[in-house]
Amino acid sequence: MTDEKNELQPGSIANGDLSAEIRLVAENVERRFQTGRRVLSFAEYLDLFATDPVRYARDASRYLRDVFDHYGTTKIEHPWGKFTRYNLFDMPWDGGGPGKPLPRGALIGQEPVQEEIYRSLSNFAREGRPSRLVLLHGPNGSAKSTIVGCLMRALEHYSTLDVGALYRFNWVFPSNKTVRGSLGFGKKAESGTTDTFAHLADDEIDAKLLVEVRDHPLFLFPLEERKVLLERLFSAAGEPPSDWILRGQLSHKSQQVFEALLSSYGGSYTEVLKHVQVERYFISQRYRTGAVTIGPQMSVDAGERQITADRSLAALPASLQAVTLYEAKGELIEAAGGLLEFSDLLKRPLDAFKYLQLSVETGEVALTQQNVQLNCVMMGSANELHLDAFREHPEFASFRGRLELIRTPYLRSYIQEQTIYDAHVAPQVQCHVAPHATMMAAMFAVLTRMRKPNPDRYGRQLGAALSSLSAVEKLDLYATGRIPERLDTDAQKTLRANVPDVFDESDPYPIYEGRIGASPREMRVVLLDAAQSPKYKCLSPIAVLEEIENLCQRRGEFEWLQQEAIAGGYHDVRAFQEALHGRLLDSWEHELYSTSGLVDDERYAELFERYIQHVSMWVKKERVRNRVTGDYEEPDEKVMREVERLLDVKGEPQEMRKQMISAIAAWAIDHPGQKVEPSIVFPHHLKRMRDSIFGERRPAVAQRARDIERLVRDEGAGLDDTRKRNSETTIERLIARFGYCRECAADAMSVLVRRRFGDVS
Repeated sequence: MTDEKNELQPGSIANGDLSAEIRLVAENVERRFQTGRRVLSFAEYLDLFATDPVRYARDASRYLRDVFDHYGTTKIEHPWGKFTRYNLFDMPWDGGGPGKPLPRGALIGQEPVQEEIYRSLSNFAREGRPSRLVLLHGPNGSAKSTIVGCLMRALEHYSTLDVGALYRFNWVFPSNKTVRGSLGFGKKAESGTTDTFAHLADDEIDAKLLVEVRDHPLFLFPLEERKVLLERLFSAAGEPPSDWILRGQLSHKSQQVFEALLSSYGGSYTEVLKHVQVERYFISQRYRTGAVTIGPQMSVDAGERQITADRSLAALPASLQAVTLYEAKGELIEAAGGLLEFSDLLKRPLDAFKYLQLSVETGEVALTQQNVQLNCVMMGSANELHLDAFREHPEFASFRGRLELIRTPYLRSYIQEQTIYDAHVAPQVQCHVAPHATMMAAMFAVLTRMRKPNPDRYGRQLGAALSSLSAVEKLDLYATGRIPERLDTDAQKTLRANVPDVFDESDPYPIYEGRIGASPREMRVVLLDAAQSPKYKCLSPIAVLEEIENLCQRRGEFEWLQQEAIAGGYHDVRAFQEALHGRLLDSWEHELYSTSGLVDDERYAELFERYIQHVSMWVKKERVRNRVTGDYEEPDEKVMREVERLLDVKGEPQEMRKQMISAIAAWAIDHPGQKVEPSIVFPHHLKRMRDSIFGERRPAVAQRARDIERLVRDEGAGLDDTRKRNSETTIERLIARFGYCRECAADAMSVLVRRRFGDVS
């Protein structure tokens, strides 16, 4: 629909004048209807078609591909590669997009799947029609339905825009009192009575036949003349018209009406076209128009009924009532012009969808009285167990050429997984969500999906690094690109450069990485149950870990709990829980140090950056400019020695200094044009230095944790005013910087005191 910039807004009328409000709404609706060109005569539609033939001649595959293009793309970089993200999956029409809250139903991650779908649609567009069924396959809960849901929502919104306008036509028959003389059945209407019946009011029409398969208005052009017209209009378009618009034919009902009218009018084509009313329509899931989802029922998805026996059509002219008309029905018909989803396709018996084999190949579905031309993109979903069984079926080979298989695995980045829980689960929790609660669930879920790398597939150095890579280290590698600090510099560099190969290693395997593991659906239940824990007033990460432990007791219910634990902690759910407990304590401790005021959080970062500057000048044998005096001085050996002490450098530091500068040079080569950030190039060194600084303040920080617990739990009993004030300030910083509340801050301090600071006085 065309947006009106100066359109009056409902609500601008005084509150008491509701009738004026209704009139205003009515004016706006009528204005949008008229400017949106909702109803046209055939001649008016041809004029519109000629303004942009490419737009108005799109089949379903080109239309859906253009939906992808319309909303644009964003380049996404992960440790395992660079990908294109299609913005429609952020649902921008609902306010989603980069840096914005994700609307309900938006897709998180799965960029490779998005690229594969777009590639398939582009191939369909080149072939001239959707020639295969796109089958998304993967484990339960891997976002297959979410992907299709986003596509349908995008189709709905796009069809409301001018650029996405869609048109079909109906047959209208005016009443005797409207047009003098015969209505075209027996002799021509008198000259000059009307050029079209398309704009007649309802009370001026005796009957209206809807074309349920949404035939394109240009199908009313005979094939030869249509080809000439399209070649002329498309000559400057840069792309050929699709086979659908070139060779498509009227449906059975429309062809019967057309022939009857043509015969009654003595072959007058222009008189026949007077009965054509071109109408704009909009894709809608709710009303099953161009966006239809069907479950695994055991029936053919199209049928027909005779409509000339329907009493509601008794007003049709007598000549037309003598013609047997059939109306097609069913999901394949309702999806015309858009997208049809077969949910859990392979749960159907083979005989229930075997007709698709021929329908996809020919682009038609055979009914009793007619063959209906299909114009919809067909997508299906299937879990891996059903697909494995289907591969063993004798008919699979003949089906394979009609299927576009797109693997849809579980996510393997806990950052993406956490975004799912933050966007779709946390808002449903009726309490405060403590920091790290959803992260614990996300990390555990992704850990259950990890496969141990096969070092034999790689060279000696990379294979050696991967042979010792633990599940937790692989978790960090995928999410942040973090390389194990224990590896030497060369091994770290080799592993960093080959993360994409490691990520794709299991793609050829039947049991690929991301096929088996905890589903987001299972973790959703974990989070909701944890939110109801009577021990905590918030959704606590400790409660999440307790619920995870309960989940792991149900070994017989989940395949991922039945995997045998192997070296490196893979499939070892007990080791996962211990690692997550430790990581949670690390996070709490770091946040306490950062907010306590006892440690200057920025001091060590600034000191390390200064160290890198001095080391660089030391290696180059150059002088450093003093920021205060402006003089050039020798690199400060005292500063370098202090940082090297904090880094616990053994022996002479000269070799380490040279290695660090070499690492910076290598990083700069791999990231041309990017500013060198020491915190990015040397995260392990920075962490080691931070831990050293924190360690020197450990007793004072431990006391602060005890004071916070006492302040919240015991109202500060035994604390003097200074300790109360300092504790209150720390709590305020935890709330402002990390999202705590007083209760979950006290919970965290209580656990830290018991688990980390019990022996610190």
